Amino acid sequence: MPNSASAEKAHRQSLIRRDRNRHRRSALRSRLKQFRSLLASGASQEEADTQFSQVVKALDQAAAKHLIHKNAASRVKSRLAALKKKTFVS
Repeated sequence: MPNSASAEKAHRQSLIRRDRNRHRRSALRSRLKQFRSLLASGASQEEADTQFSQVVKALDQAAAKHLIHKNAASRVKSRLAALKKKTFVS
């Protein structure tokens, strides 16, 4: 337990940030799963392109807020782009 008033406040802030980050991380993961399932379901390329741009935007925002590392965001974007290309080329 915190021993000073400033430590108590820091603990309260960390709990608030933890809840906020959990929500944002969960939303990001849900968006990624939706995009992957969209590709698996055989959606049109136009629909996949619009969803892909939204997923990329969400990843960039997560990286900007330090929710995930910027290299991790870049890696996921690259893998999703390759998956999308593979889905529509074959």
